[in-house]
Amino acid sequence: MTTTPRSVAVVTLGCTRNEVDSEELAGRLSAEGWTLVDDASQADVAVVNTCGFVEQAKKDSIDALLEANDLKRSGRTQAVVAVGCMAERYGQQLADELPEADAVLGFDSYADMSGHLTRILAGERPGSHVPRDRRTLLPLAPAARRDAAAGAGISLPGHQQPAHQPEQGADHARPTPEPAVPLAEVTPSTGPRVVRARLDGRPWAPLKIASGCDRRCSFCAIPMFRGSFLSRRPHEILDEARWLGERGVKEIFLVSENTTSYGKDLGDLRLIDALLPELAAVEGVERVRVSYLQPAEIRPDLLDAMAGTPGVVPYFDISFQHASGPLLRRMRRFGDRTSFLALLEQVRSRLPEAGIRTNVIVGFPGETEEDLDELIAFLSEARLDVVGVFGYSDEDGTEAESYPDKHDEETIAQRVAEVTALVEELTAQRAAERIGTTVSVLVEGVDDDEPRLVGRAGQQGPDVDGVTYLIDEEGGMPSLTAGDIVTAEVVGTEGVDLIAVPVRMGD
Repeated sequence: MTTTPRSVAVVTLGCTRNEVDSEELAGRLSAEGWTLVDDASQADVAVVNTCGFVEQAKKDSIDALLEANDLKRSGRTQAVVAVGCMAERYGQQLADELPEADAVLGFDSYADMSGHLTRILAGERPGSHVPRDRRTLLPLAPAARRDAAAGAGISLPGHQQPAHQPEQGADHARPTPEPAVPLAEVTPSTGPRVVRARLDGRPWAPLKIASGCDRRCSFCAIPMFRGSFLSRRPHEILDEARWLGERGVKEIFLVSENTTSYGKDLGDLRLIDALLPELAAVEGVERVRVSYLQPAEIRPDLLDAMAGTPGVVPYFDISFQHASGPLLRRMRRFGDRTSFLALLEQVRSRLPEAGIRTNVIVGFPGETEEDLDELIAFLSEARLDVVGVFGYSDEDGTEAESYPDKHDEETIAQRVAEVTALVEELTAQRAAERIGTTVSVLVEGVDDDEPRLVGRAGQQGPDVDGVTYLIDEEGGMPSLTAGDIVTAEVVGTEGVDLIAVPVRMGD
């Protein structure tokens, strides 16, 4: 067993699902004796958890790997390892195009990441991951997947799987080493057995409830490298929520590729409805946020559970993608402007103050001016709080990659600019509608530019949905700290951001 102290920095790119995976990797490495550091220049190994979803995210991942590689010349860093979605998706191809990386490892390497990193520091260069369509690893029937995944040792990042012990004698296998630090020292022996290390001090944390996706959207490659949909069992989710609550997490952010499918492989699509009040009752946790709802799969019962459970914030992350019925069919999706507006009315009839966000794609192959007009009409009527606007780009291996009637880059850019300008105006108007209302704000820190606090109202999701700036009645800094949750009155806006004054109890 290696006795020399080893250090590792886990650099995360992409979505909150990747953040969960990074913290699980960090927990595994910590349990096996690695020292976790924030600064890659102070680490023996930089592990870059890449994103492989859209073109810009891939470029960001490449840039991060190159920046980490520069540290091998100027810092302590001895090795740079690529993991995550881009590594899983491209594997050997990424390794060939980026020889600066000392290894490109797929999801199935996560269980023995400590062993891989130890061997890399010893001068070995492991074989690069060979990509495969991960949908083929599990049965088509959802109910048969769990046993198949366990029996085959299929890696599901973020699912808190025990380390898989390869069969002895297998040509490619090495035994998973015993942890250098007992797991009882990573998590309390009397508490939940969770192998995860917090990599930041934020008062909120993502919690993965499922992985993979069974939808076949023609533009999306995620199912190919994340695999078929597989839910985590409720008790596993609750254990991790308790663990997070013990560590000061006030808001749990439930993440997956498709939350509305949760439980279908466990035999009950209504499991999420029952899980929400249990999560909201976890000691220390004061807010539960649900993400990534597919409009075609949203049930009235789910809306009732989200709207009627104290502690579940009034937030609906609904993946519309477009509003033209014919174009949505070409995307292999369902719905249209009329049905989507009816769904929004169902949400607001339950929670008039709800915050609603979505993403849309413009410039999809075959998108006509009439299709674009239909999207613009929907956005104008929908009163959404946040809209992410993405220009279409081909994704390797997807159905849409082979579609005719592609738009040129200039046309796509023009349409993105047009819709983005509209969205900025509409979402600013929607924010202004909240002036005079009260919101519940989770304090997250201090504004770098002005004497005010930064937090998020229940209607605002992490990172991309705007923030709420808190000021006192004189315009100064309220006496609050990160992790506090306060009721505040909205007194102004800056684009989609809100400005609010804490309400004194008894006023």
